[in-house]
Amino acid sequence: MKTQLRFRKFYLQAVLLVAGVIYLNDASSQSYENLKHLTGTELQVYYSAGHEPRAKDVATRTQNAINFTTELVGFRPEVVLLVLDPEDWKKHTSFPVYGMPHYTDKKTLIIASSDNNFWKSFIPPVEQLPASLAEKIKNTYKSGDGNISMQPFFDLLAIHELGHAFHIQAGLTMQRKWMGELFCNILLHTFIEEREPHQLDALTVFPEMVVVSGATGYKFTTLSEFENNYNVIGQKHPKNYGWYQGRLHVAAKNIFGAGGKKVIVKLWKALRSTSDQINDNQLATLLKKKVHKSVADVFVKW
Repeated sequence: MKTQLRFRKFYLQAVLLVAGVIYLNDASSQSYENLKHLTGTELQVYYSAGHEPRAKDVATRTQNAINFTTELVGFRPEVVLLVLDPEDWKKHTSFPVYGMPHYTDKKTLIIASSDNNFWKSFIPPVEQLPASLAEKIKNTYKSGDGNISMQPFFDLLAIHELGHAFHIQAGLTMQRKWMGELFCNILLHTFIEEREPHQLDALTVFPEMVVVSGATGYKFTTLSEFENNYNVIGQKHPKNYGWYQGRLHVAAKNIFGAGGKKVIVKLWKALRSTSDQINDNQLATLLKKKVHKSVADVFVKW
């Protein structure tokens, strides 16, 4: 039990900081004169000197995710990608934690150029874990030098943030705060399943451990409590917020398993066609009839 709680602590802190932030109202200058401009890509990509290979890798995945989702939903958001080292991070974003993917506005996505102390702080103490679990973590998050790195997990969560760019710029009415997060997780999981299935373990190991560890000790556990106390949970109960995100990650995996990539398309159309706020019964009916029963079940059977 103590091992599970330690593991859960690392994951919940990460998810809270990453998946719960959509964008910041940042007053930083939008001049990129001190950055390098990456050519040969459809995206506007700027990066810190010395990190062109990393910028190319991030740009490729981001562009692939945008192209893939655009083909599905018929909308393309505008995204400017900055891949920054610690010094340039300070110049282009006011967010104090280096390594956390986030927006400085509705289109500018900030990504770290290299591994960092923030990512390293979420590495679980593998020497204290059961041998089978420790081995799975090592295999899933092993870097090229043989050490454990959380970079694969954080890089994938950046695609979650792309989901927010899609629904915000398209003006979708998300109906519920939890729906906004679930939508992004379905988009993320769908892209990985369809285009990068070799990354599935990197995406799913942490959330699955959170769910297995249970909800004992949390003040808030229902979706209505999440909806009504969203800011309070985020600010005063960070682990509780992370537990919700873990549940929504696992739900996205199950939804894809039940309905495939058609689900994100149907969910997009349903949300886009319903601009007025609807009540719980109407929402459950909409999700079941217009999207997929598995999505409605997240709400009905939570």
